[in-house]
Amino acid sequence: MSSSLTQPFRSRDFRFLWSAVLVSNLGGLVQGVGAGWMMATIGASDEMVALVQAATTLPIMIFSLAAGALADSFDRRRILIAAQGLMMGTSIVLAWLAFSGQLGPYTLLGLTFLIGCGTALHNPSWQASIGDLVPRGDIPSAVTLNSMAFNLMRSVGPAIGGFLVTLTGAAGAFAFNAVSYLPIILTLLAWKRPRAPIGLPRESFGQAMGAGLSFVAMSPNLLTAIGRAFLFGLGAVAMLALLPLVARDLVSGTATTYGILLGSFGIGAIGGAFLNTRLREAFASETIVRGAFLGFGASALIVANSSSTWISCLGLLPAGASWVLALSLFNVTVQLSAPRWVVGRALSIYQTATFGGMALGSWLWGVAAHAYGPAMALSLAAAALAFGAVVGLRFPVPALVSLDLDPLGQFQEPSVRLDLRSRSGPIMVMVDYEIAQGDVQPFLRAMAERRRIRIRDGARQWSLLRDLEHPEIWTETYHVPTWVEYVRHNMRRTKADAVIYERLLALHRGTERPRVHRMIERQTVPILDDMPIKENPDVP
Repeated sequence: MSSSLTQPFRSRDFRFLWSAVLVSNLGGLVQGVGAGWMMATIGASDEMVALVQAATTLPIMIFSLAAGALADSFDRRRILIAAQGLMMGTSIVLAWLAFSGQLGPYTLLGLTFLIGCGTALHNPSWQASIGDLVPRGDIPSAVTLNSMAFNLMRSVGPAIGGFLVTLTGAAGAFAFNAVSYLPIILTLLAWKRPRAPIGLPRESFGQAMGAGLSFVAMSPNLLTAIGRAFLFGLGAVAMLALLPLVARDLVSGTATTYGILLGSFGIGAIGGAFLNTRLREAFASETIVRGAFLGFGASALIVANSSSTWISCLGLLPAGASWVLALSLFNVTVQLSAPRWVVGRALSIYQTATFGGMALGSWLWGVAAHAYGPAMALSLAAAALAFGAVVGLRFPVPALVSLDLDPLGQFQEPSVRLDLRSRSGPIMVMVDYEIAQGDVQPFLRAMAERRRIRIRDGARQWSLLRDLEHPEIWTETYHVPTWVEYVRHNMRRTKADAVIYERLLALHRGTERPRVHRMIERQTVPILDDMPIKENPDVP
């Protein structure tokens, strides 16, 4: 799957939102410089400096799954507006406290954490909205452009932030960030997002989160990408978390130096974004990811052993490129491996793992820097990244494939004679197959995939039975909590899933299609029949 890097800009909505996000990213990076440098200069310990990065990433780890469930269940546009409003309000408070001299280290961490909460709410809805803004084939390019938007600002934002901090103090950086939210809020208010057709009743919040976890747990491609993203975040965050200490201690610089170092990282990231499409066409996904792990580790070693600002800047270029190449590829893998009904939750779990690794790494490398110095901490992070590359020998990132994850659209809710309600249940489903003895092995292989799809889409207590008197008869059984969940389960089936069912149909030797039994289950015997028979089963 390939697409020109500029192809997504043909969408007017994507073009406008991308530009607004560009400005918001600039403000966030300026704020990050102000927070990091302020913590480094108010007498806080090295752990507290590293925890500024953790305070931004930890909320994303904690709240992303909930935010993903919201993104798949509610209007993403409204969620994005709420997230931006929360971050803008927090930035205003942060600026006011800094201007008035009332901002201490713990208050700074707390408000930074609150901004991280806004980011956690924003990210799944924004990432999931890409599929609403551009065609599926343009998603890889759109994801790369999103990375470029952030890193384009990373190349200039930190330098602007360092200049503002030098000129006005951290308060000026916080105020700048508060104003930067206005363009995206106004753009979101003007965005006419198409409304999804009203279908089944909305899942409860707990059900939505459980369905997202179940889907990811039964999707090997997602598990591999998410696990490798955790390892990358764990090791790579050392560079960003310890960069204030690199600027202050290793190269004896100022806030401006810190901004220049971050800018170099951003320039490298832009280069990685431009190379992204060509590299995906020339190399396997795992080759790119493994190169990103090793490239970032080499950069960490260069910065750890440098006392020159310019050598450190050169060393940060491949780190920035590796950052974009790895994270954008993980993101695209997740997006292309999840259908629209669950893409927000899949992305949120990916972000939970990635930012969880970053939060853990920020604390871990901060402790290491306090005990052994930033140079040794960066060297240890390089070793962790090398380990992440080796893990790819056993768990390689899957190739980007263009699975057709559009709904299959063939399921019709059956007419039943009992007077069911949407909450009636639990429902037990049995599907009978007639399989020749010579076809048992291919049938079992296909049924293993069928089981994974069933459980992934919400089935419970799946089992496969074989008739003792008639061994050619096999019965697949599973449960769903309610009738509406049974309908939802079948409507989640994608066109890619149909391949497995067609294999099972080809193996079935019955004169008719496999028979489906749908039954309502009772664990006790009711005194009265609470489920009367309909006079006309075709009437809902």
